[in-house]
Amino acid sequence: MARTALVAGATGLIGNQLVQLLLPDAAYQRVIALSRKPLAITHPKLENVLLNVEEWAKLNSLQADDIFCCLGTTIKQAKTKAAFRKVDFDYPVEVAKALKQNGAENFLLVSALGADKNSRIFYNQVKGEVEAAIIEINYHATYVFRPSLLLGDRKEQRSGEDAAKVFYKIFGALIPQKYKGIDAQKVARAMVAEAKSGKQGLQVYESAVLQQY
Repeated sequence: MARTALVAGATGLIGNQLVQLLLPDAAYQRVIALSRKPLAITHPKLENVLLNVEEWAKLNSLQADDIFCCLGTTIKQAKTKAAFRKVDFDYPVEVAKALKQNGAENFLLVSALGADKNSRIFYNQVKGEVEAAIIEINYHATYVFRPSLLLGDRKEQRSGEDAAKVFYKIFGALIPQKYKGIDAQKVARAMVAEAKSGKQGLQVYESAVLQQY
């Protein structure tokens, strides 16, 4: 039976790749893309739901089987730790709770390499906390993906990431697989494949495993 997918953060690096993979996939009859700005594509299976921070009540009217959560920002973009936490913790948890109540079965979360709620590094701590919070919501299956530095064409410039990409190109062969930069498309492929795998409970995928997709 064809399913409905919901992509939260559909205009981001991974979210955009997910939408492109899900639309032609026969396993899905409908793809709901949550975004702040309209997507640049149209498709008979695509429903683009525009959602500003003040409009989270819209989530209560949405139903989907598989929830792909790619929400996230950087401290530089968010400007404050509180604003960062709102995007990387509050929003994913709100999406997870609302869609679970509406019958969603599987939640697929993009986290990060080094996620640990007990970490002294703020970024890693928040990523670990959001993992723990979503696991507690108790979906039929919760998939956590922990990629290293994401590679791909971003709309915004991130100077630190650009420098890291150059480093990876030069010294990539010397870097352990777990820490190598990873193409966003590989992460998206892994998410779609695992969503259709029929697994139950908690599944965690480190970056070295994601490199195989």
